[in-house]
Amino acid sequence: MFDEKPIISKWVADIYDQKVTETEDVDFLLSVIGNEPKRVLEVCCGSGRILIPLAKAGHTVIGIDADTFMLDKVSAKAAGLEKIEWHKADAVHDDWGSGFNVVVLADNILYNIVSDMDYKKAQELFIKKAASSLVPGGYVYIAYSPGGYNITKPGQSQSHKDNGSRVVWEGTDNDGNYGKMILLPGSFNAETSLNSFSRRFELTFANDGKISQDIDCVKHFATLEQIHGWLSDAGFIIELECEGFDKKTINDESCEVIIYAQKK
Repeated sequence: MFDEKPIISKWVADIYDQKVTETEDVDFLLSVIGNEPKRVLEVCCGSGRILIPLAKAGHTVIGIDADTFMLDKVSAKAAGLEKIEWHKADAVHDDWGSGFNVVVLADNILYNIVSDMDYKKAQELFIKKAASSLVPGGYVYIAYSPGGYNITKPGQSQSHKDNGSRVVWEGTDNDGNYGKMILLPGSFNAETSLNSFSRRFELTFANDGKISQDIDCVKHFATLEQIHGWLSDAGFIIELECEGFDKKTINDESCEVIIYAQKK
Protein backbone atom coordinates (compact mmCIF):
# COMPACT_ATOMS: atom_id res chain seq x y z
CA MET A 1 0.00 0.00 0.00
CA PHE A 2 2.82 2.41 0.88
CA ASP A 3 5.73 0.64 -0.91
CA GLU A 4 6.56 -1.17 2.29
CA LYS A 5 8.33 -4.50 2.60
CA PRO A 6 6.03 -7.53 2.02
CA ILE A 7 5.90 -8.61 5.65
CA ILE A 8 4.85 -5.09 6.64
CA SER A 9 2.27 -4.99 3.85
CA LYS A 10 0.83 -8.26 5.17
CA TRP A 11 0.69 -6.78 8.69
CA VAL A 12 -1.09 -3.67 7.36
CA ALA A 13 -3.77 -5.79 5.63
CA ASP A 14 -4.39 -7.85 8.77
CA ILE A 15 -4.54 -4.83 11.07
CA TYR A 16 -6.80 -2.93 8.66
CA ASP A 17 -9.31 -5.75 8.88
CA GLN A 18 -9.09 -5.70 12.68
CA LYS A 19 -9.26 -1.94 13.18
CA VAL A 20 -11.46 -0.59 10.38
CA THR A 21 -14.82 -2.15 11.16
CA GLU A 22 -17.24 0.77 11.03
CA THR A 23 -20.43 0.32 9.04
CA GLU A 24 -21.93 3.82 9.12
CA ASP A 25 -20.34 4.78 5.82
CA VAL A 26 -21.45 1.52 4.21
CA ASP A 27 -25.04 1.99 5.36
CA PHE A 28 -25.00 5.56 4.04
CA LEU A 29 -23.64 4.48 0.65
CA LEU A 30 -26.26 1.74 0.33
CA SER A 31 -29.02 4.24 1.10
CA VAL A 32 -27.72 6.65 -1.54
CA ILE A 33 -27.38 3.99 -4.24
CA GLY A 34 -30.85 2.65 -3.53
CA ASN A 35 -32.42 -0.81 -3.63
CA GLU A 36 -32.65 -1.28 -7.41
CA PRO A 37 -29.79 -3.59 -8.49
CA LYS A 38 -26.98 -1.70 -10.21
CA ARG A 39 -23.59 -2.44 -11.74
CA VAL A 40 -21.08 -0.92 -9.34
CA LEU A 41 -17.31 -0.40 -9.50
CA GLU A 42 -15.40 0.22 -6.27
CA VAL A 43 -11.98 1.73 -6.91
CA CYS A 44 -9.30 0.73 -4.39
CA CYS A 45 -11.63 -1.76 -2.72
CA GLY A 46 -9.04 -3.06 -0.25
CA SER A 47 -10.14 -6.18 1.61
CA GLY A 48 -13.79 -5.81 0.63
CA ARG A 49 -15.16 -3.91 3.63
CA ILE A 50 -17.51 -1.96 1.35
CA LEU A 51 -17.52 -4.25 -1.69
CA ILE A 52 -19.02 -7.24 0.14
CA PRO A 53 -22.08 -5.41 1.58
CA LEU A 54 -22.77 -3.97 -1.89
CA ALA A 55 -22.85 -7.48 -3.31
CA LYS A 56 -24.99 -8.78 -0.44
CA ALA A 57 -27.47 -5.98 -1.17
CA GLY A 58 -28.00 -7.41 -4.65
CA HIS A 59 -25.75 -5.19 -6.73
CA THR A 60 -23.35 -6.56 -9.34
CA VAL A 61 -19.98 -5.37 -8.12
CA ILE A 62 -16.39 -5.24 -9.33
CA GLY A 63 -13.53 -4.17 -7.11
CA ILE A 64 -10.02 -3.18 -8.10
CA ASP A 65 -6.99 -2.62 -5.90
CA ALA A 66 -3.20 -2.70 -6.24
CA ASP A 67 -2.61 -4.41 -2.88
CA THR A 68 -2.44 -8.21 -3.21
CA PHE A 69 -2.52 -8.76 0.55
CA MET A 70 -5.76 -6.80 0.83
CA LEU A 71 -7.36 -8.57 -2.14
CA ASP A 72 -6.41 -11.98 -0.73
CA LYS A 73 -8.93 -11.35 2.06
CA VAL A 74 -11.91 -10.83 -0.25
CA SER A 75 -12.40 -14.47 -1.28
CA ALA A 76 -13.43 -15.79 2.14
CA LYS A 77 -15.80 -12.87 2.67
CA ALA A 78 -17.38 -13.35 -0.76
CA ALA A 79 -18.20 -17.03 -0.24
CA GLY A 80 -21.67 -17.78 -1.61
CA LEU A 81 -21.96 -14.48 -3.48
CA GLU A 82 -22.36 -14.70 -7.25
CA LYS A 83 -22.42 -11.14 -8.56
CA ILE A 84 -18.98 -10.08 -7.41
CA GLU A 85 -15.53 -9.83 -8.99
CA TRP A 86 -12.24 -8.38 -7.81
CA HIS A 87 -8.79 -8.13 -9.33
CA LYS A 88 -5.46 -6.43 -8.97
CA ALA A 89 -5.08 -3.14 -10.86
CA ASP A 90 -3.22 0.15 -10.58
CA ALA A 91 -6.09 2.66 -10.38
CA VAL A 92 -3.93 5.45 -11.86
CA HIS A 93 -2.42 3.62 -14.82
CA ASP A 94 -4.82 0.73 -15.58
CA ASP A 95 -8.23 0.81 -17.25
CA TRP A 96 -11.28 0.75 -14.99
CA GLY A 97 -13.69 -0.79 -17.46
CA SER A 98 -17.01 0.68 -18.58
CA GLY A 99 -20.77 0.30 -18.40
CA PHE A 100 -21.15 0.97 -14.68
CA ASN A 101 -24.15 2.63 -13.05
CA VAL A 102 -22.12 3.74 -10.03
CA VAL A 103 -18.41 4.31 -9.41
CA VAL A 104 -17.47 4.36 -5.72
CA LEU A 105 -14.52 6.47 -4.53
CA ALA A 106 -15.01 5.79 -0.84
CA ASP A 107 -12.80 5.44 2.25
CA ASN A 108 -11.15 8.82 1.52
CA ILE A 109 -9.33 7.44 -1.51
CA LEU A 110 -8.90 10.87 -3.15
CA TYR A 111 -6.61 11.75 -0.23
CA ASN A 112 -4.96 8.32 -0.14
CA ILE A 113 -3.92 7.75 -3.74
CA VAL A 114 -0.65 5.80 -3.96
CA SER A 115 1.19 6.70 -7.16
CA ASP A 116 4.34 8.22 -8.61
CA MET A 117 2.11 10.53 -10.68
CA ASP A 118 1.70 14.20 -9.77
CA TYR A 119 -0.81 13.97 -6.93
CA LYS A 120 -3.14 16.76 -8.04
CA LYS A 121 -3.24 15.32 -11.55
CA ALA A 122 -3.98 11.88 -10.13
CA GLN A 123 -6.95 13.24 -8.18
CA GLU A 124 -8.36 14.88 -11.28
CA LEU A 125 -7.67 11.72 -13.28
CA PHE A 126 -9.78 9.67 -10.86
CA ILE A 127 -12.74 11.95 -11.60
CA LYS A 128 -12.18 11.67 -15.36
CA LYS A 129 -11.85 7.89 -15.19
CA ALA A 130 -15.05 7.67 -13.18
CA ALA A 131 -16.87 9.57 -15.93
CA SER A 132 -15.43 7.31 -18.63
CA SER A 133 -16.46 4.19 -16.73
CA LEU A 134 -20.08 5.26 -16.22
CA VAL A 135 -23.07 4.90 -18.47
CA PRO A 136 -24.91 8.16 -19.26
CA GLY A 137 -26.91 9.04 -16.17
CA GLY A 138 -24.59 7.03 -13.92
CA TYR A 139 -23.24 8.32 -10.62
CA VAL A 140 -19.92 8.80 -8.87
CA TYR A 141 -19.84 8.59 -5.07
CA ILE A 142 -17.02 10.46 -3.30
CA ALA A 143 -16.17 10.47 0.40
CA TYR A 144 -13.34 12.96 1.00
CA SER A 145 -11.71 13.97 4.28
CA PRO A 146 -8.26 15.54 3.77
CA GLY A 147 -6.50 14.96 7.06
CA GLY A 148 -8.27 17.62 9.11
CA TYR A 149 -7.83 20.44 6.60
CA ASN A 150 -10.74 22.78 6.02
CA ILE A 151 -12.11 21.94 2.58
CA THR A 152 -13.28 25.52 1.95
CA LYS A 153 -10.12 27.34 3.13
CA PRO A 154 -6.86 26.20 1.53
CA GLY A 155 -4.25 25.06 4.03
CA GLN A 156 -6.20 25.70 7.23
CA SER A 157 -6.23 22.77 9.64
CA GLN A 158 -9.25 22.64 11.93
CA SER A 159 -8.81 19.29 13.67
CA HIS A 160 -5.13 18.84 14.44
CA LYS A 161 -1.63 20.24 14.36
CA ASP A 162 1.60 18.33 13.93
CA ASN A 163 2.79 18.46 17.53
CA GLY A 164 4.68 15.18 17.44
CA SER A 165 4.57 11.53 16.46
CA ARG A 166 1.39 9.54 17.04
CA VAL A 167 0.53 5.87 16.76
CA VAL A 168 -2.17 5.32 14.15
CA TRP A 169 -2.40 1.53 14.35
CA GLU A 170 -1.00 -0.95 16.84
CA GLY A 171 -1.64 -4.67 17.06
CA THR A 172 -0.78 -8.28 16.27
CA ASP A 173 -1.36 -9.75 12.82
CA ASN A 174 -2.65 -13.22 11.98
CA ASP A 175 0.90 -14.62 12.10
CA GLY A 176 1.56 -13.31 15.60
CA ASN A 177 3.74 -10.40 14.51
CA TYR A 178 3.23 -7.33 16.71
CA GLY A 179 3.63 -3.91 15.17
CA LYS A 180 2.89 -0.21 15.10
CA MET A 181 2.22 2.30 12.33
CA ILE A 182 3.45 5.68 13.55
CA LEU A 183 2.65 8.99 11.87
CA LEU A 184 5.70 11.27 12.11
CA PRO A 185 5.49 15.10 12.14
CA GLY A 186 5.11 16.60 8.69
CA SER A 187 4.79 19.92 6.92
CA PHE A 188 2.27 21.67 4.70
CA ASN A 189 3.33 23.82 1.73
CA ALA A 190 0.68 26.51 1.27
CA GLU A 191 1.89 27.34 -2.26
CA THR A 192 1.64 23.80 -3.62
CA SER A 193 -1.04 22.52 -1.19
CA LEU A 194 1.15 19.47 -0.59
CA ASN A 195 1.19 17.76 2.80
CA SER A 196 4.50 15.91 3.36
CA PHE A 197 5.12 13.46 6.19
CA SER A 198 6.41 9.96 6.95
CA ARG A 199 4.88 6.74 8.23
CA ARG A 200 7.07 4.52 10.40
CA PHE A 201 6.35 0.81 10.59
CA GLU A 202 7.85 -1.14 13.48
CA LEU A 203 7.34 -4.92 13.68
CA THR A 204 8.45 -7.48 16.24
CA PHE A 205 8.25 -10.97 14.77
CA ALA A 206 6.54 -13.84 16.54
CA ASN A 207 9.63 -16.03 15.97
CA ASP A 208 12.08 -13.34 17.18
CA GLY A 209 13.58 -10.41 15.31
CA LYS A 210 12.47 -6.91 14.45
CA ILE A 211 12.07 -4.70 11.41
CA SER A 212 11.49 -0.98 10.93
CA GLN A 213 10.78 1.04 7.81
CA ASP A 214 10.02 4.71 7.20
CA ILE A 215 7.83 5.55 4.20
CA ASP A 216 7.76 9.12 2.89
CA CYS A 217 4.29 10.30 1.88
CA VAL A 218 3.12 13.32 -0.07
CA LYS A 219 -0.56 14.19 -0.43
CA HIS A 220 -2.30 17.02 -2.23
CA PHE A 221 -4.94 18.93 -0.34
CA ALA A 222 -7.75 19.57 -2.80
CA THR A 223 -10.30 22.19 -1.88
CA LEU A 224 -14.00 21.66 -2.40
CA GLU A 225 -13.85 24.28 -5.14
CA GLN A 226 -11.23 22.22 -7.02
CA ILE A 227 -13.29 19.06 -6.71
CA HIS A 228 -16.32 20.96 -8.00
CA GLY A 229 -14.26 22.09 -10.99
CA TRP A 230 -13.03 18.58 -11.78
CA LEU A 231 -16.56 17.21 -11.58
CA SER A 232 -17.93 19.94 -13.82
CA ASP A 233 -15.15 19.47 -16.39
CA ALA A 234 -15.85 15.72 -16.46
CA GLY A 235 -19.55 16.31 -17.11
CA PHE A 236 -21.02 15.69 -13.66
CA ILE A 237 -23.90 17.43 -11.92
CA ILE A 238 -23.88 17.23 -8.13
CA GLU A 239 -27.09 15.73 -6.78
CA LEU A 240 -26.09 15.35 -3.12
CA GLU A 241 -23.41 17.16 -1.13
CA CYS A 242 -23.09 17.07 2.65
CA GLU A 243 -20.74 16.85 5.59
CA GLY A 244 -20.83 13.46 7.30
CA PHE A 245 -23.34 10.65 7.22
CA ASP A 246 -25.96 12.68 9.06
CA LYS A 247 -26.10 14.97 5.99
CA LYS A 248 -25.00 18.22 7.64
CA THR A 249 -24.81 21.23 5.35
CA ILE A 250 -21.30 22.18 4.21
CA ASN A 251 -20.06 25.33 5.95
CA ASP A 252 -16.89 27.37 6.47
CA GLU A 253 -15.65 24.94 9.13
CA SER A 254 -16.18 21.69 7.20
CA CYS A 255 -13.27 19.24 6.99
CA GLU A 256 -15.03 16.52 5.02
CA VAL A 257 -17.53 16.13 2.23
CA ILE A 258 -19.67 13.41 0.69
CA ILE A 259 -20.70 13.91 -2.93
CA TYR A 260 -23.07 11.97 -5.17
CA ALA A 261 -22.90 13.36 -8.70
CA GLN A 262 -24.60 12.29 -11.92
CA LYS A 263 -22.95 12.03 -15.30
CA LYS A 264 -24.82 14.08 -17.88
